[in-house]
Amino acid sequence: MRFFTSIIFVLILAAVPLQGQVLTNKSQFTEADTLRGSLRAEREYDVLKYNLQVKVVPEEKFISGYNGISFKAEEDLPVMQVDLFRNMRVDSIIFRGKRMDFKRRHNAVFIDLVPQVEKNAIDSVLFYYSGNPIVAKNAPWDGGFLFEKDQQGNPWIAVAVQGTGASLWYPSKDHQSDEPEEALIGIAVPNDLMNVSNGRFHGKEILDDGYTRWNWKVNNPINNYNIVVNIGNYVHFKDRFRHLDLDYYVLPYNLEKAKKQFEEVKFMMNCFYEKFGAYPFEEDGFKLVETPYLGMEHQSAVAYGNQYQMGYLGRNLSGTGVGLKWDFIIIHESGHEWFGNSITAKDIADMWIHEGFTTYSEAVYIECRWGKQEAVNYLKGIRNNIANSTKIIGTYGVNSEGSGDMYYKGANLLNTIRSIYNDDDLWWKILKDYTETNRHKIITTQTTEDFFNTAIKYDLQPVFEQYLRHAALPELQFKQEKGSILYKWKADVEGFDMPVDVTIEGKELRLYPTEKWQKLEQQVNSPEAVQVQEDEFYIKRQNLKQA
Repeated sequence: MRFFTSIIFVLILAAVPLQGQVLTNKSQFTEADTLRGSLRAEREYDVLKYNLQVKVVPEEKFISGYNGISFKAEEDLPVMQVDLFRNMRVDSIIFRGKRMDFKRRHNAVFIDLVPQVEKNAIDSVLFYYSGNPIVAKNAPWDGGFLFEKDQQGNPWIAVAVQGTGASLWYPSKDHQSDEPEEALIGIAVPNDLMNVSNGRFHGKEILDDGYTRWNWKVNNPINNYNIVVNIGNYVHFKDRFRHLDLDYYVLPYNLEKAKKQFEEVKFMMNCFYEKFGAYPFEEDGFKLVETPYLGMEHQSAVAYGNQYQMGYLGRNLSGTGVGLKWDFIIIHESGHEWFGNSITAKDIADMWIHEGFTTYSEAVYIECRWGKQEAVNYLKGIRNNIANSTKIIGTYGVNSEGSGDMYYKGANLLNTIRSIYNDDDLWWKILKDYTETNRHKIITTQTTEDFFNTAIKYDLQPVFEQYLRHAALPELQFKQEKGSILYKWKADVEGFDMPVDVTIEGKELRLYPTEKWQKLEQQVNSPEAVQVQEDEFYIKRQNLKQA
C-alpha cells in the first residue's frame, strides 16, 4: 500500500511545476549571457533610483513610457550599459537634456555619455521605450506579461520575470548585485481598471485620454525582477499585524474567500517575526495581490494565485498530511520577503540563498503551528522532489542560476546543519541573527557559509562544499569485518567530515565519521542494527557486503 501511494504521489509531482522562477540549467553560455551576467566596465555605476512611468494598452498588448535612472558612477563612465530586450524599441535616451547615441548588442543597450560621467559623480538618464513585451505562455515558469480576462470579462494583466529578467519590459541594470534605493512606479491604465504595484499608494491622476495613472513609491532597496504591474478590476481590503499594514487586492467575486483565506497571514507573521525578525519592509507595507498565475515573491506586493486553496493548488507536495493544513503560496512567497527580497544573492548562481532558505521557512511555519516532528516529516517528504544530479550553485558571471535542487535540497541542508548544531536555542538565535545582520544586503554563498560556521566549533565548510558544489549526497558506509562494525564517509570533498546521530538498541548517540574506517564501540550483530537519524540528516546510507 505504501509503495502504491508513493508511486501515485511521484506521478502527481511529475505533472506539477515546482519552481516559481525560470531555470535554464545551461552548460554552454553565449555572449548575451555574459553581457547580462557579468559586471563589465560599462556597468560600473550604482543605481540610486528608478522613476518608471509606463502606459499599458490592454487591447494592443502594448506598453510605452520611460525609466528615469539615477546613478552614481563608481569609475569614470564614458559608456553605460542599460538592459532592454531586443524586441522592445528604444525611442530615445536623454542625458543632460540631449539625445545620446547608443548601440545595441543582444539585450543590452550601450549609451555614449557625452560628456562622460566622472567617478563618484551622481547623474541620471531618461530612457524612453515602447513595444509589445514578450507574453508568457506558462507564467511564472516562463517570463513575460499576461493579458488575461477575469470571470466577468474584465482585462486582468500582470507580469512575472524572475530568471528571464526585468529588462523584458523596462530598461534597467538587470543584475542582482545592484538595487535602486527607492523606486517611483506610475502605471497608466484604462479608467475602469486599477493598477497595483510595489510599495505605498501615492494617489491616482485622471489623464485626458481615458486613462488613469496609479502612482506607487518603494522606500526600500528592491530587486529588479520584483518591480511589477498588476492591472485588474480589483477591490481592496485592509488588516493589520502589530505595526504592519496588511493590504489585499482581489477580484470582487473572491472577496469573501480572500477575507477568510488571508487570515493565515497573521499566523505566518507571528511565526516569522519570532524566527526571522521583523518584516523587512514595514515602511512599504505588506500586500497580497490576486494574479492570473500561481504566485511570485514581488516585494511588498506578493502575487497570489493559489485559488484560495490549502496546499499547492490543493495538492500535497510533501506526501504528508501537514502540507494541506496551510496555503503554500501565502507562506512560500511571503517567506521570500526575508530570503530573496531583503537578503539578496549578488549573482544568480547563488540563488539557493533565496530558495533554500525560503523552502526551509515553510518547515519553520509548520513547526511554529504544529510542532517540530511535523516540520521534520515535511522536510523528509519533500526530498522526493530532489534529483541530486547537478550541483546547486550555478556558474558565476553568465546569468546561470544553478540546479532546481536549490529548493528542497537547500532546505534539507539547512535542517542537517541544525542537527549538526544539536542545540535548538543556538540554531534559532543564529538564524535570526543571519536575517537581521544581512537585512537589505546583497551577499554571496561565502557570506552565508561563514555566518553559520563561526557560530559553532565544528567546521561546516566541507558540509557546504559537498551539498552545494557537488551533485551527490555524502554516503555513510557501514561494513562488518572480523566481528566488528566499521563506518566511514564516502564523499566528493576531500577530507569530508560531518557528525551524524544514530540509534543503537534504543539509545541515541552521535558518531563522528571521517573518510577513514572507524570501529563502532558498541557491540552489535550487524550494520542493520545501527539506525541513522535520517529525518535529521539528509544523507545516503549504504551497508557494504561483508568482506
